[in-house]
Formats: sequence, C-alpha cells, structure tokens
Amino acid sequence: MAGRIWSSLRNSAVRRPRSFILGGTGLTIRKLSSGTGDAATSASFSKSSPPSKKGRLLTGAMIGLAIAGGAYVSTADEATFCGWLFNATKLVNPFFALLDAEVAHRLAISAAARHLVPREKRPDPAIIGLEVWGRKFANPIGLAAGFDKNAEAVEGLLGLGFGFVEVGSVTPMPQEGNPKPRIFRLPKEGAIINRCGFNSEGIVVVAKRLGTQHGKRKMEETTSPLPSSNDATKQGGKAGPGILGVNIGKNKTSQDAAADYVQGVHTLSQYADYLVINVSSPNTPGLRKLQGRKQLKDLIKRVQAARDEMQWAEEGPPPLLVKIAPDLSKQDLEDIAAVALALRLDGLIISNTTISRPDPLSSHPLAKEAGGLSGKSLFDLSTNILREMYILTRGRILLIGCGGISSGEDAYRKIRSGATLVQLYTAFAYGGPALIPQMKAELAECLKRDGFRSVKEAVGADFR
Repeated sequence: MAGRIWSSLRNSAVRRPRSFILGGTGLTIRKLSSGTGDAATSASFSKSSPPSKKGRLLTGAMIGLAIAGGAYVSTADEATFCGWLFNATKLVNPFFALLDAEVAHRLAISAAARHLVPREKRPDPAIIGLEVWGRKFANPIGLAAGFDKNAEAVEGLLGLGFGFVEVGSVTPMPQEGNPKPRIFRLPKEGAIINRCGFNSEGIVVVAKRLGTQHGKRKMEETTSPLPSSNDATKQGGKAGPGILGVNIGKNKTSQDAAADYVQGVHTLSQYADYLVINVSSPNTPGLRKLQGRKQLKDLIKRVQAARDEMQWAEEGPPPLLVKIAPDLSKQDLEDIAAVALALRLDGLIISNTTISRPDPLSSHPLAKEAGGLSGKSLFDLSTNILREMYILTRGRILLIGCGGISSGEDAYRKIRSGATLVQLYTAFAYGGPALIPQMKAELAECLKRDGFRSVKEAVGADFR
C-alpha cells in the first residue's frame, strides 16, 4: 500500500522534499528507494535512540504521517503541501518528552544539517519585511545563538523561514562545556534551564563550515541574474536567502578574554552578516564581569580595531553587536548605553538567559538547578530591560529583542518596546517548525490591526 502511494507521489507534478522533520526533536520521515523503484518508509534516528517501546511508538506515528502525506501531496499544489508539511510537524510533539533534551537537540541539528526539514516555499507577508544594515530581511524573526552552536545546519534552518539565524557561541579552542546533565526542561512553564558552558567545536571547524557555505553562496550569485541596478540593498546574506549572524565567545580557561574575541573576529567575520560579542552567558565563570563600563569599552575597542584592520570589499565590515544579560542594575544599563553610544556600536541583543527564578517558577523543583533560565518566564524581565535600553540609547542603537518570545504577539510587544529584530530559541525547541509561519502571520496581523504599514513604523511605538 505504502509503495503504491509513494509511486503516485513520484508521478505527481508537485516537487516534494525527500524527507521531513517532525517537531523540534529532529525525528524524520525519510523515503528509501530500493533497486526496483519500490519505496518504503522508515524512521531515522541518531546513535542515541529511545528505548524500543518508545521507538515503536514514534516509528508508527511517523509511518502513518508519511502514508497520509503521500496521499495528500499527490493532489495538492506546492504551497498547500508546504503548509500541510509544517502543520504535520505538530502531530508528534507529545512524543518529545520521551527523549532526553540534549539528545533531542542533537537529532534536530542533524536533521536540519541534512535538509531533512520542511522548507518554506511561501513568500512572507510584505508588511513584515524590512531593511537593516543595508540588507533586506524577509521578516524580523530570527533564531537565537545556542541552537546551532557549530554552524552545522545554517541552510536548513534558514530554509524554515527565519529572517536570520545566529550561530555560536564559538570559542577559539574546542571545549566540552560543563558536565552533563546540563539542560533541564520545564514544559508546563514553557521554560528551560541550561548550564552548557560554551560547548564548542572551536573556530577552525566552524570557519571551515562557514567557508563552504560562503563559497556556495558566491557561486549562486555569479550564476543567477543580476539584481536591478536601482536597488542598492542586497537581498539575503552571505549564507543564503536569510541573514547569518556569528556569535563569538571566550574559552573557559583563557586569561585574555579580548584576545579570544579578536581571534574570533579575524577568523569568522568574513563569513558573517553581523558579529556578536557574547559577554552575558551565566555559565562561564567571570564572563559577565566584562559588562562593566571600563571592561566593556576596552573590549569593544579592541574588537572593532581587529575587524576594521581587515580588508573589506565595498560593502564594508560586518556590523558589531553585544549581547547583554537581563540581570543588570540601572547603573549597569546606563554604563552599557554610554559605551554603545560613544563607540557607535551597531546594536545590542537584549537579552541572554537569567540566573533569577521569577515567580511562580521559583517554587519549581528544578528551580534550584544552576544555569540560565530561558523561555516564557524570561519575557517580562527581558522586555523591561529592552525598554530601559531603548530609552537610554534614545533609539539610536539598533536593538534585538530576545527572551521569552513564543508568539507573533510577543514579537510585536518586543518591537513596540524598541526592538527592530527579535529572536527566539526555547519556544522553537518546544513548538518545532510549525511555530515559524504561525508567528509571522500573527505579527503581520498585529501590525495591520494597529494601523502600521511596516515593522519599522512600529519600533518603539510604546514611547510615542
């Protein structure tokens, strides 16, 4: 039966992907062809498979979806099938809890790296497109650093429909990070506590991957039609149709933090559409001390000098941003704002995870676990810091709102509070690919509802 369905699928006029991911765990359905042309369906897992009973449940669910999908796609146009495919990823979300959080994350990266994920074929609503740093973003919704730490899955993740993807944090030398377990789910609260500690394969490995991506992009540009001469804004970025950010960090045992960041700039900036100095992770000892006024000023000046001394084409060097913590005092924020304005920083990301445990999360059994808290519980805290920084910088520094976003309405609230772009991570880990088109549609509706014609018009609207 399955063979007949896939056979009809092969003869359909609709071009379909070979396989797709179900939810944020990286579980995939893959078409396997035999030598005679018959096909079967199987579940693809990494080395860390769930126990046999769980495996049978997951396999059965995926086979059912594959058969249903095969029947559906034979009569659907590409855009309709694309929508169905994204929605289908929600059907196995109840199985996510069967997998260890880090195993699930590893599977998701592996699937995205192999393009075993849905690919967005539908155009984004025009109202959510915007121009930043001389580049066109199809939408302002990005994937935060920490998901694809080692730049393994840039193309696959951009293909999900994110306006931009940020990889890293990348450290100069490879390091394992903190001992496991180091990721703890709080699903009812839509939150995660992690103490990964900059686990990274190192600059050399990441540079090799990004160099391959960059070369492929350049090849595509030379073979594709030239853009209109009256359009000075470049479409897409260095890794594809979306924008790529590279987040750089320091090694845990490094005695010269600035030297680590400079090394990151020298090695990786040529592949980045923007660079981020991460001085706000709570899981690397002493890192947050770099947010002090003098320390931050000295660090940014050294990194800017390292970037600017490199040879750049007409488009110039990539913008430089700093990612800050949400656990800062009023004086800390004033100092950071003053440094950002004085050094003409290109942007701030607000914020990283928090070491606090806001109510009602404070009474959760896992609240005592050390590490940074992300997810819905972080939204109010990070948004308040965002609003404060927008006021302190008088709207002259581009801000990226990050922390607790799980809907288009949340993204809209960040934008009204001063963010030009927004990022998510935890909600994507729980909701999977289906969350992205949903958020974009919701954001477009929010803008229209309040009479805005673009995202830019809504930035900082709460202060006007």
